[in-house]
Amino acid sequence: MPISTHQKRKAFAKLHESGCFVLPNPWDLGSLRRLEKLGFPAVATTSAGFAWSRGKEDYGVTLDDLLAHLRELCPATDLPVNADFENGFADEPREVARNVESAALEGVAGLSIEDWGRDGQYDLRLAAERIRAAKAALTRGGDYRDVILVGRCEAMLHGETRIEPVLERLTAYAAAGADCLYAPGVRDPDHIRAIVGAVAPKPVNVLLISPELSVRTLAALGVRRVSVGSRLAAVAWKAFDDAARQLADEGRLPASAYGRG
Repeated sequence: MPISTHQKRKAFAKLHESGCFVLPNPWDLGSLRRLEKLGFPAVATTSAGFAWSRGKEDYGVTLDDLLAHLRELCPATDLPVNADFENGFADEPREVARNVESAALEGVAGLSIEDWGRDGQYDLRLAAERIRAAKAALTRGGDYRDVILVGRCEAMLHGETRIEPVLERLTAYAAAGADCLYAPGVRDPDHIRAIVGAVAPKPVNVLLISPELSVRTLAALGVRRVSVGSRLAAVAWKAFDDAARQLADEGRLPASAYGRG
């Protein structure tokens, strides 16, 4: 019997209570099916991976594109799905709230809101208000009260090296109602430990952004969930590009192409 959306949301919320879990990122039904078979407890969409699958660059898909993507993935799996919801596809809090509700209606168990728009990072007050509006939209809907809201600080993906501005933002987002906090780009163990301590007891998500990071080391630092963003999609496309280039240049495929399939 299929698991209901309510059950998936409850299971996803439970994962955030203790321990550390891996949240891999499929970009279509095929990659979703492969991750299901490996036993992961939940998955998250990837904005870049999905955009590449549509022949676009990251941040090149529209809200309607992503909602259709969620409409395909969420009912197709018993796993909870966390949506990479970019900046909420809007700048103003009211519009973010409306779009978040649209995503919730598609059955997501969680979604993230970034603090970076077309013109750079939002002013802290506006960024926190966007989180507050998103949380209010979820709280108003009884059917999606359990959706996990992730507040993201994008500064370290755009050159910030200091931890203090990141901590200021993440604590503000936690106070505004974010259930989980995320600063993609953080890699220094001391910085990760500082984030975990600053927003405790709320859970922290960390992106596997460098070979030095591992699920085991992040768990030891108190991280609750670990995601890979577009890394799996990038690995798949790199293998495709290399094989296609060899076919074009040499008229043959690499030995790795002659496996199953």
